[in-house]
Formats: sequence, C-alpha cells, structure tokens
Amino acid sequence: MSLPIVAADARCCVPRVTSPLDGEEAARAAQTFKALGDSTRVMLLSLIAASTDGEACVCDLTEPVGLSQGTVSHHMKILTEAGLVTREQRGRWAYYAVNREALASAADALRPA
Repeated sequence: MSLPIVAADARCCVPRVTSPLDGEEAARAAQTFKALGDSTRVMLLSLIAASTDGEACVCDLTEPVGLSQGTVSHHMKILTEAGLVTREQRGRWAYYAVNREALASAADALRPA
C-alpha cells in the first residue's frame, strides 16, 4: 500500500515550532511517535479516519486488521494514552475518533523552521 500524495499549500509549509523542544515536550512527542511506531496502530488510525462518521467501534476494527478484540483494544489503549484518539463508551462497546490536533502537533514537533 502506498501513501497518498497530497499537494502542498501555503499552510503545510509554515513551521509551528521555532525553538527546540523542552524535556516535557520531547517526552510527549516520543510517546506519540512510539504509539505510531506499530503498523497495526497506524492501520487502526487510518481505518478510523476513513470511516464515514469519523469514528469506529472497536467491534468494527477487529476484522480489517485480523486480530482479536482483546488485541485491538490493547492497541487502542496505547493510541488513547498517546492522545491520538478519543474514546467514548457506549453500552458494551468503545467508540474511537481520531484526535486531529494531536496528529497535527506530532507533525509539527519536528518540522524545521
């Protein structure tokens, strides 16, 4: 699978970080990048982001990644703790949505000035 090519616009190239990260900021960025360092978690994020409602039930995420509900829940817990997704409990099932601000912050963390 290849990633889509996105045309650049004026906003994409404007750096938000103009000074080095401090220790706390670096730790947060590292937690985010660590969560994104697993292909299953990246796939889960992509499934949620591509969903028609912008959210997905954990019950709908197991089949596409070929893993058990328990394993998917573990991956989703890591993504939630990293702040990359939000979680809402609805009865028996957990629903997740991508935290777009967190993804934008991760992208900005290392963007050169």
